[in-house]
Amino acid sequence: MKNLFRNLIPYKKIAVIILLLTIGQAFCDLNLPQYTQNLIDVGIQNHGVEHIIPAEITANELDALLEHIENVPVRNGLKGTYKKSGDKYVLDETLDKDAVAKMDETYLSAVLDRYVEKNEATMKAEDIKEIKASIESAEILGNNDTLVGMGIAYAVQCDEEAGVDVEKLQHDYMWKCGGLMLAMALASLILVALISFMAARVGAGIGKNLRGKLFKNVIGFSSAEIEQFQTSSLITRATNDIQQVQMTCTMMLRMMIYAPCVCTWAIIRVYQAHAQMNFIIIIGVVAILMLMGLLLFIAMPKFKVMQSLIDGLNAVSREMLTGIQVIRAFGREKTEEQRFDKANNNVYRNQLFVNRTMTLMSPVMMIVMYGLTVWITWVAAHRIDMGTIQVGAMTAFISYSMEIVFSFLMISSMFIFLPRAGVAADRIYEVIETETSIKNKETAVDLPEDTKGVVKFNHVSFTYPDAEESVLSDIDFEAKPGETTAIIGSTGCGKSTVINLIPRFYDVTEGSITIDGIDIRDISLHSLRDKIGFIPQKGILFSGDIESNIKFGRPDASHNEMHKAALIAQAAEFIGDKEDGYESYIAQGGSNVSGGQKQRLSIARALIKKPPILIFDDSFSALDMKTDIKLRKALADHAKESAKIIVAQRVGTILHAEQIIVLEDGAIVGKGTHHELMKNCDIYREIAESQLSQKELENA
Repeated sequence: MKNLFRNLIPYKKIAVIILLLTIGQAFCDLNLPQYTQNLIDVGIQNHGVEHIIPAEITANELDALLEHIENVPVRNGLKGTYKKSGDKYVLDETLDKDAVAKMDETYLSAVLDRYVEKNEATMKAEDIKEIKASIESAEILGNNDTLVGMGIAYAVQCDEEAGVDVEKLQHDYMWKCGGLMLAMALASLILVALISFMAARVGAGIGKNLRGKLFKNVIGFSSAEIEQFQTSSLITRATNDIQQVQMTCTMMLRMMIYAPCVCTWAIIRVYQAHAQMNFIIIIGVVAILMLMGLLLFIAMPKFKVMQSLIDGLNAVSREMLTGIQVIRAFGREKTEEQRFDKANNNVYRNQLFVNRTMTLMSPVMMIVMYGLTVWITWVAAHRIDMGTIQVGAMTAFISYSMEIVFSFLMISSMFIFLPRAGVAADRIYEVIETETSIKNKETAVDLPEDTKGVVKFNHVSFTYPDAEESVLSDIDFEAKPGETTAIIGSTGCGKSTVINLIPRFYDVTEGSITIDGIDIRDISLHSLRDKIGFIPQKGILFSGDIESNIKFGRPDASHNEMHKAALIAQAAEFIGDKEDGYESYIAQGGSNVSGGQKQRLSIARALIKKPPILIFDDSFSALDMKTDIKLRKALADHAKESAKIIVAQRVGTILHAEQIIVLEDGAIVGKGTHHELMKNCDIYREIAESQLSQKELENA
């Protein structure tokens, strides 16, 4: 999980801004229920009047009210808050809300006494008796909403008698409250848009950075690290895993910041409501947490194996797409379909189980939320009937309760995504933090421009990582500039391994390889590989055109240099036959050209670099004999100064090499020219006689 959260560190400033914006959004969202409550309780029920102290009152009514206040200083205090205006009194406009609220509490009993006296004729006897009993037992503390409502009803009557347009007062209050609600909603909308935009930017940035780091590290991997992770797994980590991390980080910035803010604020509002229904919220939250814990316990093991199953599916898909021609040639379509179906069904069953489990979350949560709503309404109805709360308070309490439940639901949902994203982040950083076994020394030097290209193997032995036996043993030879050194032997004898050691695709286990007397481990990788023209056995081309592929290693080469390289590689003829010439399109992997054409373009790509060392890993295998002979003659004429190292299967390709190395089981069993080996090396002689007729051998 640490690797998941470390992605947010570069964006900590933006995260703080999102936090502040989220607090603002929570403030706006949680003010809406309060405004709803005010609209119902004050705007509708109380005609827009908020306090029991009348805003305007007639002189006679004020005198009547004062008679119900026995304490002289208190009585004078109330009278002092009014200013005479004609035949009525107007409440001092300089009084703030806190002062008026304090007066509500102080004069409530007196107001209720006067309200009962004034409306005794229209009130029920039991209601009058209950009000007087409450006053006498000192239970009036402003907690009984019904009694407070009666006090406000008295204020409304006084205002009407004093000539106040109560209907206009109500309309003004409704418009004011509605306007504030609209402003809060718009502010919340703007904040949500800003937060979503910034969270999306952060998520996209995290994805971009991870892809860049992963690709940068993978591009420097040696063959050992590539084999360790496997190509299909690297593709999954660079796509699906990074997508999981990106999506989860975006959700974290939106949900894991918003949910705690709203939840905390809503709990405070619920506590301040004094509705005495907090136990319902506690039971609801506990139920949600228990259900989420059960779902996580069931689904979590399946989440953990999801990525490895996707790796397996990608591996099968890649093999099938790469080897589609072989599959068709051997009529293995049905078998491969079954193999794909097996991998696909493993992913399907895993995802189906997880999705079914998670699908239960929505209806279960709906049951919990609607159950809470019904329960709150039932309890609140009794409280409304008793006069302890009003309808608007119940509505606000339900809204706050839903906010709390939704907050816990969001937090719980994040705990479903976090483990999978955490696993994905660990897999990504496993690749990013893996150091390549082939790297530059701190004291590495660059080869000089006038490098001759003398390649010398000094008693080299090599063992593949995690292998028990050596692949090469005591390889000792020298490849000189202007000469051709050929390596031949049976399949699996280590020919390709020998030449893979020269550009340091692997490092030798024992001994050393030098170029012009400098150990290649002391040469910087860029400088070393810049002096080598490497042509692999399998011609690998990149999507683009012929020109971009030939100039792959030297983009600044001129057109004449490119054409000359194509001529030497015997590629100019088929390029000229194409309608667009060097601008002809090359599909991914070179799938729209033949094997021989791919090899010739690969050779041209190496020749245009004009390197002092040319390495051919059985690069003539796809060429016909006529093209093979032309190409070798052109190489002899135009690459005279380069050291040419050729791995070959055909003896005819290497007959005229100045030095032929014969390998058997990873060891040199023969070294010399063709004529010398025919006399001194039985293995070479057997290979030559199996490929060439007696007449061809004599002519050679």
